Amino acid sequence: MAPVPPDYVIGPNDVLRIRVWGQVNFQADVRVDRSGDIFLQQVGPVHVAGLPSSELDGHLRSAIGRVYHNFDLTVDLGQIRAIQVYISGEARRPGVYTVSSLSTLVDALFSSGGPSVQGSLRHIQLRRGSKVITDFDLYNLLIDGDKSKDVKLESGDVIFIPPVGAQAAVTGSVRNPAIYELLDGESLAALLANAGGVSTVASGARISIERIDEHRDRQAMEVADDANGLASGVADGDLVRVYSILPKYQKTVILRGNTANPGRFAWHAGMHVSDLIPDKDSLITRNYWWRRARLGLPAPEELDAPTPPVWHIGQNQEITPYQNPAQFLNQGQYLYPYQNQNQNQFPSQNQNQGQNQNPLQYPFIYQNQNQDPNLNQNQDPNQSPNQYPNQFQNQNPNAQQRTGGSSLAAAESASAASRGFNFGPRNVIRELAPEIDWDYAVIERLESDTLKSVVIPFDLGKLVLQHDASQDLELQAGDVVSVFSQADFRVPIAHQSKQVKLDGEFAHAGVYTAQPGETLRHLVDRSGGLTPNAYLYGSEFTRESTRAVQQARIDEYVQSLGIQIQRGNLALAASSVSSASDLASGAAAQTNEQDLLTSLRQIRATGRIVLRFMPDSQVLNTIPDVPLEDGDSFLVPPVPASVNVVGAVYDQNSFLFVRGARVGTYLRYAGGADRDGDRKHEFIIRANGDVVSYDRDKGVWGSDFNNLRINPGDTVVVPEKTFRPSGLRAFIDWSQLFSQFALGAAALSILK
Repeated sequence: MAPVPPDYVIGPNDVLRIRVWGQVNFQADVRVDRSGDIFLQQVGPVHVAGLPSSELDGHLRSAIGRVYHNFDLTVDLGQIRAIQVYISGEARRPGVYTVSSLSTLVDALFSSGGPSVQGSLRHIQLRRGSKVITDFDLYNLLIDGDKSKDVKLESGDVIFIPPVGAQAAVTGSVRNPAIYELLDGESLAALLANAGGVSTVASGARISIERIDEHRDRQAMEVADDANGLASGVADGDLVRVYSILPKYQKTVILRGNTANPGRFAWHAGMHVSDLIPDKDSLITRNYWWRRARLGLPAPEELDAPTPPVWHIGQNQEITPYQNPAQFLNQGQYLYPYQNQNQNQFPSQNQNQGQNQNPLQYPFIYQNQNQDPNLNQNQDPNQSPNQYPNQFQNQNPNAQQRTGGSSLAAAESASAASRGFNFGPRNVIRELAPEIDWDYAVIERLESDTLKSVVIPFDLGKLVLQHDASQDLELQAGDVVSVFSQADFRVPIAHQSKQVKLDGEFAHAGVYTAQPGETLRHLVDRSGGLTPNAYLYGSEFTRESTRAVQQARIDEYVQSLGIQIQRGNLALAASSVSSASDLASGAAAQTNEQDLLTSLRQIRATGRIVLRFMPDSQVLNTIPDVPLEDGDSFLVPPVPASVNVVGAVYDQNSFLFVRGARVGTYLRYAGGADRDGDRKHEFIIRANGDVVSYDRDKGVWGSDFNNLRINPGDTVVVPEKTFRPSGLRAFIDWSQLFSQFALGAAALSILK
């Protein structure tokens, strides 16, 4: 409760707390009656109305002193009377308000919500009877913090808020751009002061004013940003714009691109490019050193991580090691493993995002390649995200449970496992940053005479490596020096830095920097050749540029298929529907088609180029002379000991390879095709990537598919039967027709 000010005037309904001791002792809480009196025992009525609170103590001492002597007292206000005031006009909530008698004009305004959008902030009137007690400017309080003109309220006062007056808008480089109400004759300086003043980047040259002339025309004018210009008057409807300074740097040059310290630097007369690029070290980016420093972190297998991990997607969904996390990787979601199997906790939200991740604490965080460019450069470009979960899929005890389209996925998984792929954590060698383009760098210059932008190229290698003075061009103020990498322009293949990975059965497997003009065969020869266990027939040669083309073709196909499905749905909707079953089957077909499109959009290309090796290829001369590109990978597995049979068979499994065995032999090992198997569409995925279908070996006397020879690492796939909706619909229609015909014939026989 706020203390009562000394000038508070006592009035009816106020409660006084009186304490008296000495010759007489009593205490009482007495209320001032309508006549302004209080009644004290053995003293009688005492008139107190109209007294300020500061004189109340002396007045009561005098009244009690007429009866008693040798006493002391204290008096204060225990309860303050309430008064009623009226708020009218353009208020947010006009009406009658009961407020404390200590309330002021500002207190009542805040109680009512203040002026509405159409109400004035600068001419708020307090009316008492027929007089205007004050004309209050709320800007003084809101902008300047000045409450000196606030007045106390009395019962029956009227607070009137008139409609808003003249207004002007302030925009541009001011601290609080907005629309402000104007006083009569207000100057531009006062308007800018209400807007908080101009900002630091405001131009000190001129201020623009757009004005409406006599409700007819618009005109633009400018005033100088000085004392005379700021003294100009502002009219209703003016739009005042304060310009900012131009984002131009004087006597400055800019260095950007593949450098250690890009930025703006001070220019001086006689400055050359070598002053910005003094040596080779200035061309190594900070990201390179940061990624290089991260190579010293412990490998994931050295950390305390559960095996197998239990993955988390966000905080509400989890997948077991027997599910495929690749679908979540393709959706760009993070996967978090438990730290240990006894404490099912996952990282906090702050640790899961951006650069706050701790690679030491959570080593199994994977992400879509479209999300974080820093993580992209730390991923193996030759290893598809879909390969990681295959080691867990093979452990699934329910692997024989099939859904639509699972045969091909199972075939790929079994084929990868049969070729001896290892999906565990690896130490990989990769470029930590793009190579510098030593042949080309430019100076971008704005000609002062013609204001034309010109590009002046120079040879960066000759300047930095050979210190050629002819390439050390002189700089002018405002020049922009750009240093490029091989990622910015496709440089000649002879100048490209190509790193190729040889993995598997090589005498010295690893990452090699290909020499100019070197081919795949020459590189394998330089690495020491193949081991006796090399299985060239099952090798995989992948290329990043091929992967990009393959992915583009897949995306085009999925888009084209989606358009065809939409057209088919529109045609079905336009056609007449014969029954409710047609509606149900059409809705189910549309759902299945959308599921198919969703699955196809998750397919990611591998970039594999099929090399046509023979099953007995073992010598180096059988490797083709393929020109190499950066990022190529050549994987040669050992000779596998198994053949895979997947799909609609009774036992999906891997069987030991038996020399001379045929397709039919392995199908019998798997129990043959089950009732859902489509025998006429069986196919083989060869270890070298070729696909041999049932129809390919179909002759005059039938297909010789079952007599085809099987090689180590091959996969036999038996797809499931599919029913075309059109054929099934025709079968049902013909069945109904024949049944109706039979019933009609029976009726005729009865009539006879």
